[in-house]
Amino acid sequence: MAWNDEEDTTTYHVVMNHEEQYSIWPEYKEIPGGWRSVGKSGKKDDCLAYIEEVWTDMRPLSLRKQMAETKSQINPQ
Repeated sequence: MAWNDEEDTTTYHVVMNHEEQYSIWPEYKEIPGGWRSVGKSGKKDDCLAYIEEVWTDMRPLSLRKQMAETKSQINPQ
């Protein structure tokens, strides 16, 4: 049996950084600086499915803000 054939029984936290980018982090490890838990935890597949559902725009927050600002300057309302 290969190492990746073993069942992963780790519980993970879904974490997000200041740019609103998501990842998962093992529950037994301290969440690194710059990241915070979003309140979802569970098995790896469940956490990844949650991320796929909520992370609909992969652009970092700073880029989204910059693009919105540029658009408002080009097309003022």
